[in-house]
Amino acid sequence: MESLEELSEEETPREPTSSSSPSWKPTGKEILATKTQNYFAQTKRTKNILIQVALSIGLSSIWRFPYLCHRNGGGSFILMYFFMLLLFGIPLLYMEMIMGHWLRVDNIRVWKQLIPWLGGIGYASILVCILMSLYNSIIITWSLSYLGNSFDNSLPWNQCPLVKTINVTDLSCLQTVSHQYFWYHTTLSASGHIEEGVEALVLHLTLGVFAAWCLLFLTMITGLNTSMPILIFTVFLPYILLLCFLIRGLFLEGAVASLRRMVTTELSAWASLDLWCQAGGHVLYSLGLGMGTTINFSSYKAGEDNYIQMASLVVLVNLGTSLLVTSIIFIVLGFWATTSGPTCVEKSVSKLMNLIKKGVLPQDAKPPEDILLSPALDYLEWISNLPQHLQYQVIHSTPSCSIKTQKEKVMEGPGLAFAAFSQAVSLFPGSSFWAILFFLALVIMGLNTLIRILEGIVYPLQNSISIFGRHPKLLSALVCLGGFLGSLVFTGHSGSYIMSLFDDCLVPLILTIIVAFQNVALAWIYGARRVREEIFGDLGRLLWSFFTVLWCYVTLPGLLALTTICLMQLYQTEPPYYIAWNSSMSQEVKQPYLQSTLGWVTFLSMLTFLPIPVYPLQHWWYLQDHIASDPFGKLQSKKMPLVPPKPLQLPKRHVKCQEGNSESSSRKLSLPLIRGLNLNPWQFSLPLSRNSQSSSWFSLPVITSVTSISSVRSLSLPISRQVSPASTAIDNSDQHTETKEEERRENSVQ
Repeated sequence: MESLEELSEEETPREPTSSSSPSWKPTGKEILATKTQNYFAQTKRTKNILIQVALSIGLSSIWRFPYLCHRNGGGSFILMYFFMLLLFGIPLLYMEMIMGHWLRVDNIRVWKQLIPWLGGIGYASILVCILMSLYNSIIITWSLSYLGNSFDNSLPWNQCPLVKTINVTDLSCLQTVSHQYFWYHTTLSASGHIEEGVEALVLHLTLGVFAAWCLLFLTMITGLNTSMPILIFTVFLPYILLLCFLIRGLFLEGAVASLRRMVTTELSAWASLDLWCQAGGHVLYSLGLGMGTTINFSSYKAGEDNYIQMASLVVLVNLGTSLLVTSIIFIVLGFWATTSGPTCVEKSVSKLMNLIKKGVLPQDAKPPEDILLSPALDYLEWISNLPQHLQYQVIHSTPSCSIKTQKEKVMEGPGLAFAAFSQAVSLFPGSSFWAILFFLALVIMGLNTLIRILEGIVYPLQNSISIFGRHPKLLSALVCLGGFLGSLVFTGHSGSYIMSLFDDCLVPLILTIIVAFQNVALAWIYGARRVREEIFGDLGRLLWSFFTVLWCYVTLPGLLALTTICLMQLYQTEPPYYIAWNSSMSQEVKQPYLQSTLGWVTFLSMLTFLPIPVYPLQHWWYLQDHIASDPFGKLQSKKMPLVPPKPLQLPKRHVKCQEGNSESSSRKLSLPLIRGLNLNPWQFSLPLSRNSQSSSWFSLPVITSVTSISSVRSLSLPISRQVSPASTAIDNSDQHTETKEEERRENSVQ
């Protein structure tokens, strides 16, 4: 995947040479060069759009959305998710895109420049990216496990496993569909509770996690450049496969009823707080909000794009992909429900009779003649009374259906997508080929998603810590090594339950609070009106006022309400539950989380938010130490002055622009003079006028340095926006003159 440094290379158009003759005409070479330049610029823009689309159709659409939709009633969850996409998803995604393009810095320095005392938001985003990278790696491991099993001529999940140690009472494979049995018994080796099997690791999952992090490390250190053909193949291959699965699934039994159930909406379900929490959390998760990845990508993406269209496109592609995948999974679930119970017994008896006629099975394996008139459980009792060698042959010859009568909710756990798509690929001739192709595409999408998350960790740390900037491979090695060691907790027999704890309870809560901090920092502390004015002065574009209204009065109250709902769900009297596997009953059961388990959620949440209060305290402590060590205020250095020798007064034109009464041309002249100083607000107090303070819609009456931070973005200058050399020379000459005057005064006193 293309790195952020490669995306920062912008095409610089060459200006046509001016001619003294008024009748200047471009030559053929200049016309060809202009057309070629426009072609490359358009190709770069198309490539950026494809990269953004590829990142939006990751594991959130293929894996997470379907099982959340199935667990929360289908159509009710879809309608709630669509509602929140319009009110929260598009405005917040647009906010992060325009911030990255405006300031041109990573997600750590964005908040240090806008509101320095909230600079810890960027570090909190890095910590949540670390948590997400840990359990996303186990999803890639599951895909690698299915990919490895796809190379068998007969796919192992199509029938009950041929286990010679089966005993008389072990008929669990016949009590559920073989795809679900393969998921829990072969892929996960799942335990019955989250507290069981934590200390024991599953070997093939441990090796898969190691392989996944090795692939990620090689990708990060080599910096693989994604060419246009590979990018197109990566984006369109999943859609081709999904459309093939959908067309084939429409001819299955119960397909129409399943789609009807998927779009059925019950308004009573909207009273469930769990529905609101999971739908809102998935909006933030699927669009990558609060992780800093969108800010990083937008800050180094070449070209001038319409970010309203870009945000809307990403949201529509994400929603369309999620609905397409969910439709396929609901069709498979309907097929399982239709072919279970008596229908499954009929298929099993018919297949056994054919095998007996062909001589594959002996006559002793012939079922009773009245078995079809008896309940389905009588068929299981007949199999249990067979001799052991015949029992195991009959079980292995049984079709992939459930003898027990199943409802539509055959499976609700996070492995729903894997079990359903393993059924979908089995419906095609040459099923091994389709399985290899699909699970390979799933591995690639998982790696793309995880690389995007890791870029939100690695790139800001390289810019913030000098040793990592000088040795970028060292940081990649440390991140991958730590990720591998941290992911081992998900490779135990209860690893899927711990992953559900992270995915259902921990990450949505953290993302909601981080995005709420971002929203209040930009819209109220810094001021949405000021953001709109400064973006117009810097970028020459005017933000749509409707979005600033949404940031102030819609998204922020909604995020606060969503945070309250998530906390209520987590710490209510009845604790949240997870989906566990009961091997004796061969079905999924709901198990409540223990209080000790939820204590880990509280601890990790507090650990993630720790940088937000620690960052201003650290600077306050540094400021106190600096003042104590130099009580006479001699903080200046002749080589590199940190503060101006006299209080900095805002230009009058800048004050008028804050009031909205001056033209944009005067603003362009005044703003760089303030931003170019790159001052440290923790070491001095900046006098302000009342007009400059009124531009922000929210102010904090704290100490003078904090007031100056919230009123003037004095250090919000990226490297590319430094003050011009002329102004720098004037500033240096003023400082040199004042230094000489101070020396003369000292000599006169002496």
